[in-house]
Amino acid sequence: MKIGLTTRLFLAVLATAAFAVVAMGVAAHWSYSRGFVGYLNEQAMVRVDEALPRLAEAWRRDRSWQPLADRRTWFHALRGTDPADTTRRGGREVSDLTGALLRFTLLDAERQFVVGYEQTHEDTVRRPIVVDGRTVGWLLMAPFQTVSGAGELRFQRSQLLSSWAIGAVCVGLAAVIAGWFARRLLQPVRRIADATHRLAAGEYGSRVAVGADDDVGRLAADFNTLADTLQRNEQMRRAFLADVSHELRTPLGILHGELEALEDGVHALSPASVKSLQAEVATMNKLVNDLYDLSLADVGALAYHRGPVDVGDLLQQTVDAFGSRAAEAGLALSVALPDAPLPVLADERRLQQLFNNLMDNALRYTDRGGRLQVQAALRREGSAEEVEVEVADSAPGVPGDQLERLFERFYRIEASRSRAGGGAGLGLAISRSIVQAHGGQIEARPSPLGGLSMRVRLPALPAPALPAAGAAA
Repeated sequence: MKIGLTTRLFLAVLATAAFAVVAMGVAAHWSYSRGFVGYLNEQAMVRVDEALPRLAEAWRRDRSWQPLADRRTWFHALRGTDPADTTRRGGREVSDLTGALLRFTLLDAERQFVVGYEQTHEDTVRRPIVVDGRTVGWLLMAPFQTVSGAGELRFQRSQLLSSWAIGAVCVGLAAVIAGWFARRLLQPVRRIADATHRLAAGEYGSRVAVGADDDVGRLAADFNTLADTLQRNEQMRRAFLADVSHELRTPLGILHGELEALEDGVHALSPASVKSLQAEVATMNKLVNDLYDLSLADVGALAYHRGPVDVGDLLQQTVDAFGSRAAEAGLALSVALPDAPLPVLADERRLQQLFNNLMDNALRYTDRGGRLQVQAALRREGSAEEVEVEVADSAPGVPGDQLERLFERFYRIEASRSRAGGGAGLGLAISRSIVQAHGGQIEARPSPLGGLSMRVRLPALPAPALPAAGAAA
């Protein structure tokens, strides 16, 4: 039989409470027994101290212990009462509540037994009876070892029964409180466990209510955050598969159609048809390479060979390479670079890939007749210097709530954008990976020209690093 967490917690709390009650009961019983016996012995010593002058007076009066040999006279002497007084309690002897008088023994001066308790022990208390400076007898008292009197036993039993009754009530209350506590505490935990089972079964929309701001509440909040992340990742996975299949299906369809046309003789094999086929192959090859780079970036395996690089020179080469494309698209391209070098420690090939992606993105999404502006400068942030690169374009712009999403894979402002107008949506995701790998930052924000501005910041190297690197080469 499998015991649930609620039952185990209930039994644990109940067992702890029961153990505490039993331990307290046993300790109280032991302490009471020891303390009560001590109390009886203390009271007996008080009786001894009270009896000594009475016995001395009796010996002084009779000059002998013989009259006290009678047990009734003996007890009256110990109590200090008159044997002839029959008015006290109807003539009956007054009992001693502690029973100590029954354990007194009288010895004469030669330590011979006269009257009283006949058994003596090593721990028997002995007190001399002195009259006019001479010891005329001895008063002995056998101390209590255990509670033996009927009254004492009844009192002890009543205390013991009361203690166990109180303990039973405490255990019952502990059981009620433990049951309530177990259900109260574990109810939200059980909800989280049920939601976890649904989440493991693929129900990524499972959520739990966040109650109090305690450990369980924070656990519920963390579970909801985990569920949100898994749901978002599942949506991204599905979108990824759909986008990849779409991006591959289009060029493959074109290739298939062109090859069938050539095979059927509809089209003749010409430089134009070969160029069209090569363009589709290049498109698929770029998509596969981009996906491969992203997969390497995800596991931190994207190779970087860092060295001193002049961002100004590299950016100028990129602008020159895209100049003809900008002219064909009817875009005015301007560049603003400083005369001084802009050195950074970077992988030149990856940095070139970054700038190519930024320029390609700007050319694709800028209306004809617009403007592209590329600029770079050395900025100081506190005690550190940074190289800042900005690629800005004119209309159309991007809504502010979608700027951060531009770096997501396969994300496009218009989901139905045709391949002729846009790429696969991987360039900016790769760009962010490259910038982060170099310890920099990249952000998208509205451009003063009316479109989009992509700003990159990279840690700068001291200016002498470039000449030294060139000399070493």
